[in-house]
Amino acid sequence: MPTLIHPTAVIAESANLHPTVQVGPYAVIGEQVEVGAGTTIGAHVVIEGPTKIGSGNRIFPGAAIGIEPQDLKYAGAPSMVKIGDNNQIREFVTVNRATYAGESTVIGNGNLLMAYVHVAHNCIIEDSVVIANAVSLAGHIKIESKAVIGGVLGIHQFVHIGKMAMVGGMSKVVRDVPPFMLVEGHPCLVRSLNLVGLKRAGLTSADLAILKNAFRILYRSGKLFSEALEELELLSENRYIQELHQFLSMSLGSKRRGPMPGKMSKGVKLEEVDN
Repeated sequence: MPTLIHPTAVIAESANLHPTVQVGPYAVIGEQVEVGAGTTIGAHVVIEGPTKIGSGNRIFPGAAIGIEPQDLKYAGAPSMVKIGDNNQIREFVTVNRATYAGESTVIGNGNLLMAYVHVAHNCIIEDSVVIANAVSLAGHIKIESKAVIGGVLGIHQFVHIGKMAMVGGMSKVVRDVPPFMLVEGHPCLVRSLNLVGLKRAGLTSADLAILKNAFRILYRSGKLFSEALEELELLSENRYIQELHQFLSMSLGSKRRGPMPGKMSKGVKLEEVDN
């Protein structure tokens, strides 16, 4: 049987690696690190604990996971990073632990984080998310399942990105991105439905027609945002409309960044979402 751990790797005695884990040259794995079956850890990867990594992940050279957060409030608390199964974490990705004890930075299952992505403290990335090269996530960001984030952009702390949304590359993201929408620009605005992503996700023609109507109400009707939300609530019992309505309603909460406005001054009014 071939050796799965390179002789130059440094692994703490308290680390718990499944026997099928592969570790490349000069990797460093610290205390309180747990790694599941079939995960491969590339050359020069650094993993500090407490960190729990699931099965079938591929961690490419130079990645740094579980490092303490870049947060001046951090005072050495035993916070965590939790990573699920079957993720690809490419070259020089950084994933920081949460700030306070009992908190975690969380990455779900089946995600692709391309080279030089930074995931800051307390972020939550759900499942099947694609984040392109050189994206920086500030603290406390949540990205829902099947979202796609274009390359070379920054996302403000506490921003929430909805499921199946698409963020265009080199954008400035400072407000919540509604699910199912395509957004981009400086400032980043809602431009259209993410039709390509929605079709790939298997939405039916009927679902797409209802979402197109919702888009017109929100971003092309000229209604006040409160009026558009009321009309949206009455539009249909379609589950995608319900999810969109719930997301936008919660985005108006006092602890959220507020929903991203649309391409035109109609629909979501800028003055209504300024915090």
